[in-house]
Parts: sequence; C-alpha cells; structure tokens
Amino acid sequence: MNASEFLKAVDNIVEEKNIDKEIVFSAMETALTTAYKKNYGKNNSKVLINRETGEIKVFSYLTVVPDNQEVTDDEGNTYQKEINSELEIKLSDAKKIDKTLEVGDTIDTEITPKDDFSRVATSTAKQVVIQKIREAERSSILDEFQDKEGEMLLGTVALEDTDNYYIDLGRSNGVLPKREIIPGETIEMGSSIKVYVTKVDNSGRNLVIKLSRSHYGFVKRLFELEIPEFASGHVLMYAVAREAGVRSKVAVYSENENFDPIGACIGEKGVRIANIIKELKGEKIDLIKYDKDPKIFIENALSPAKNLTVLITDPKKNEAIVVADKDNFSLAIGKKGINAKLASRLTKYKLDIKSEEDAASLGIKIQ
Repeated sequence: MNASEFLKAVDNIVEEKNIDKEIVFSAMETALTTAYKKNYGKNNSKVLINRETGEIKVFSYLTVVPDNQEVTDDEGNTYQKEINSELEIKLSDAKKIDKTLEVGDTIDTEITPKDDFSRVATSTAKQVVIQKIREAERSSILDEFQDKEGEMLLGTVALEDTDNYYIDLGRSNGVLPKREIIPGETIEMGSSIKVYVTKVDNSGRNLVIKLSRSHYGFVKRLFELEIPEFASGHVLMYAVAREAGVRSKVAVYSENENFDPIGACIGEKGVRIANIIKELKGEKIDLIKYDKDPKIFIENALSPAKNLTVLITDPKKNEAIVVADKDNFSLAIGKKGINAKLASRLTKYKLDIKSEEDAASLGIKIQ
C-alpha cells in the first residue's frame, strides 16, 4: 500500500465509522510502533505518520536527562545514577547537538528500515488498529446516544431472536425485548417503529441501547410528539400512569386558566388522541385534569367514576379514603382493580376505595 492509498483508506474509515481522523492516525502510529519494537527489538523507537502525505517514518530517540542524577536508596545512601546510553543522553552532551534542548526533550534519529517494513508492520499491527477503531467507534456512538435516555427514536426492525427484536437506529442497533412491546401487537421485519430509550448501557463489552414500547414514558413522548402545545408551553404534563395494552391515565394542565389542556390533547374531531391510540394499538387513554388540591385531583384521576367523596386521612403519608356510591363503586375500582391502581400511581396517593355502606359501618361521615 503506497502513501496515497493509505490516506484514502484512512478517509474511508473516518467516513464509514464517523470518528476523528486523528484517532485513526494515532492508532496506526501506536500499532506500527508496537510492530517495529517486536520485529526489530528497539524499545526507544516510535513511528510517525505525515498527515498530509501519508509517509511513514521510524525514529529512535534519546531522552535528555540532567548531568547529575542523584538517587537515594532505602537505607539513605546517595549515589549517582548511571546514564543508559541506549535510552538517555546527558544535557551537556545534548547541548553540543542543539543548544535549545532542555531536560525532558528528545533527540530523534530516523531509522526507517530499507526492507519491507510496511508489510511486516501492517500484518502485526492490524488487530491493534482494529481494536483502536472499535473503541473510537464505540465512544463516538456513545456520544451520540448517551443523552437519548428517556427519548423517543424512530428505527427499523432489523432482526429477531427468541427474546428480542433488534432495531436499526442508524449507527447502532437497539434491543427491544419482546416483553417490552405492547401486548398483542405484531412487529413486522423491515417496518419503521417508534421506540422509547430506557437505558444506554456502556458497562459491558458492547454498548447496549435498551428500548421499550410498554414503558409509561413511551406514552409521554407520544403526547409531546403529537400535540404541539406541549412544546409551546400552553399544555403541561403532570404525570403518566400506564398498564400497557390496557389503559393509560395522563394528567395534564395549563397555567392559563382560560386554556383547555384536555381539549388540546383531544384535537379537532378527536384526531390527535386518535393518532396516539392508533400507535398504542387501541390502548384506552383517560385524560385527567391535574389539580393542586389533592381531593379534586384524586377524584379526577378515578375517572370514569363520578360523584366520589375523597377524604385525606394522612397527608404526610399520602393516604386517602374514597367513598363511591353503588353506581360508581365498580367503576372506581375498575376491571381487575386497574382503574384504582393507575389512579394511585398518577396521584402518588394510597387510595382505599369504599362503598357508602362500608364507609357508614366504619363511622365515616360523608358531607
């Protein structure tokens, strides 16, 4: 490989892997230096690559050290350290070569072999360079994705195994476990898919981008994507509680009392909320108006139940009793208790839902 071909290869790597060109050059220099030392047995050597021409040269170097190097041993004895003439040169001798040299500088001498060093070195250095490039690529991908936790991305379904789908996100694949898809949905190979990033894990051998479609954050990001009033600040989201594939409760509000946050989420003729429900594969959504008064918020959160009486029994522990009449008791609890469970998550209150008869038997008076 001549110099021009080498530079072209570097440019191809930089473009394909989207990594800094200097990282590639440094990796090559490190690898070639290791290869030279291994093949020629000269430890005080280094390989430098001309960034403009691609020319590769090998240099030996001597490090400039003080004329007098006193060393004290463990017993307190002081003696002069001998100069290692293969690695070091005294300052006084170095000054004879170049008066500007100081301690710590190096004197370089070109020793580029006349034999086919490039063939031997390239063969030896190949694995080192590959590893360096992998590390740089991983770092580059991490930089791109590390701030994507909690965000929604659009990808393409690329692969599938027993437990996971692998989603092509551009420069990396994300892992979407099958337990994290919406219950009952069908994922087709090659289709575009919205995914929520739960974690970017860099702790193992490989960078892992963990994805979900069942996480409550997926619903939150869908609302923000579909409803521009979130970006403008006209609508604010307090919380989301979700039972994936069954029901979500989304608490919204506006700091402008004349603005209807729920109407904004529904959209004209229900188009906005319909688009969200379609993405959620028919999952039911309760739009809840958040209120600073916990009694009102709890009552709203237990929708579709109405005519409820909320008693805050322990404000410090966030505990409340909710009394429902016979027409609303089962609605407040919901099928398999889901409505009550989601309302509790949404309001962050432990809710004890009782019928009017049970409340009366416990001496709870309803005003």
